[in-house]
Amino acid sequence: MANYYNENTVLYLNGEYVKASEAKMDFYSQSLHYGYSVFEGIRSYKTVSGKTKIFKAEEHYDRLRNSALAMNMPYTWRSEELINATYEVLKRNNLQDAYIRPLVYAPMNMSFVKNEVSYIVIEVWEMAPFFGDKLLRIMTSSFQRPNPKGFKITAKAGGHYVNSILASQEAKAKGYDEALLTDMNGFAAEGVGANMFYEKDGKLFTPATGNILPGITRATVLEICDELGFDVEEKQITLEEVKEADAAFFCGTAAEVIGWDSFDDVKFKKNWNDTLSKKIQKAYSARVVEEEVKIAEEAEVQ
Repeated sequence: MANYYNENTVLYLNGEYVKASEAKMDFYSQSLHYGYSVFEGIRSYKTVSGKTKIFKAEEHYDRLRNSALAMNMPYTWRSEELINATYEVLKRNNLQDAYIRPLVYAPMNMSFVKNEVSYIVIEVWEMAPFFGDKLLRIMTSSFQRPNPKGFKITAKAGGHYVNSILASQEAKAKGYDEALLTDMNGFAAEGVGANMFYEKDGKLFTPATGNILPGITRATVLEICDELGFDVEEKQITLEEVKEADAAFFCGTAAEVIGWDSFDDVKFKKNWNDTLSKKIQKAYSARVVEEEVKIAEEAEVQ
């Protein structure tokens, strides 16, 4: 099990910088009992210039606010102040390459009435890519993503991730690395904490919005594809289409960009290193550390 903090770790808690080992929250919190919270997963990197840079900080903190408002949680912070606080937490913990977890949580409340206040904590720790760095063996999960008429699935809400935990544990128990979940209509949706793309005949495909959390890394991959001149289509995707693909990958802040080895024990048609997907992975890795890449060179198809 990972060690997320030690006796010297500092976090940001409701406007103050406190030791993680001394921080407290209410055991009667509505968040603890009902999963009523929202959060973000953000990464910071040591750039090629040596500076610390939080990748897409504004987008993440804007989504944190939007998630809170979608869940009817009071939200009083400005993104600028939270970004500044995050840089300070990184500095106090002497971290550059780090995973950042802001969490908005509820006060003591055992009812379902709307709260008058929310609390916030920002934690940082070192974390390798969430799915590791080897190609993944993926299986179709028996779990579906939540019905968008039952949840506000575009909100990054704590309770939604029970679904992800169950799917991930099921996949690992069956000998796979991770799971692909379908939507309520049986189309490919997303992984347990990442969006998915597949590649076929020099074109990329990804599930359309509506039944997925439209990730910030997903948006970055779409930007990279546009810059590299790679054609991308957002659409409903059948599982059979994925099995016929040349390659596939997950993308997310924690996962970054990670390729698949197989899907339901079906190997992909192309060697990962010969795919457009690999070029996207390389371009993403360069972007987060602000490394200049030659677009024309990266776009060259082998």
